[in-house]
Parts: sequence; structure tokens; C-alpha cells
Amino acid sequence: MAKTSPFEFVQQVRRETSKVTWPTRKETGVTTLMVFIMVALASVFFAVVDVVLQFGIGFLLGAGG
Repeated sequence: MAKTSPFEFVQQVRRETSKVTWPTRKETGVTTLMVFIMVALASVFFAVVDVVLQFGIGFLLGAGG
């Protein structure tokens, strides 16, 4: 493998960085909002599953009623 000089490396990094499609401020905001909504939905889902499993296991072990 050929060695790359630090100057050439920086040039390559700049060239590759210029190819990146950066998100707009609006896209970033919408994506952030979607992540928060999905986290909230997942936390509610897992809380419900936890309560159901807790009740089911308690019932099976005779501690619930």
C-alpha cells in the first residue's frame, strides 16, 4: 500500500467532504422531532409490556390476584 503524505491526506479529506450532501436546518429539525416521537412511543410500549409481564408472572407464581 502506498504511503500518503499529510498534505495529500488533507486534500483527499476535503475532496470527499465536498461530496457529502449536508441536511438543511429544517431536515435536521424534522428528523430530531421524529427521533423524540419514536423514543416516546418505544418507552410507552416497553412500559406496557413490562406491566403485562409483571402481572402475568405474578399471576403464574400465585402472588397476583
